[in-house]
Amino acid sequence: MKQLNAQQLRYLLVFSSVLLLIGFIAPMLTISKFIIVKHSLSIIAGVWQLLIEGQIILFIIIALFSIVMPIAKIILLFNLLHPDTPHPNRRKKMLHLMHDYGRWAMLDVMVVAILIVSVKLGAIASIQVHAGLYIFGAAVLLIMLITQQVVSLSEAALEATSEP
Repeated sequence: MKQLNAQQLRYLLVFSSVLLLIGFIAPMLTISKFIIVKHSLSIIAGVWQLLIEGQIILFIIIALFSIVMPIAKIILLFNLLHPDTPHPNRRKKMLHLMHDYGRWAMLDVMVVAILIVSVKLGAIASIQVHAGLYIFGAAVLLIMLITQQVVSLSEAALEATSEP
């Protein structure tokens, strides 16, 4: 894959941020019980439903890994791409944070599976997938690609500043 410059990555990151926000609020799935009762869920609605139902641990896990951590990753990526971040030590710290976050990166992809499993289904139920799931998935994949590009770009910048 061709290495993108920082400006292109910033535009792509803005686009993926918009996709992520749409993915948070757009319906991901509809659960139908007995053909009559239908309930559509987005990530925000699903997390809120877990809180209302008293499923505090699942609420915390899903909110943390599907909402808080992706937003934190986007903020960190914007900081790494900021043109006024020349100090090598600060860049190294942010890259270290990015590598630490990378260990948890796939958890936001698994949120949808946890959300589906955590919903209490009746004896007869079906799940219909909506665009929100695909939008959220596209945002996550795009952010993963941007992360790879930003890390490569930042490491190249660090190498350039450390050479005599």
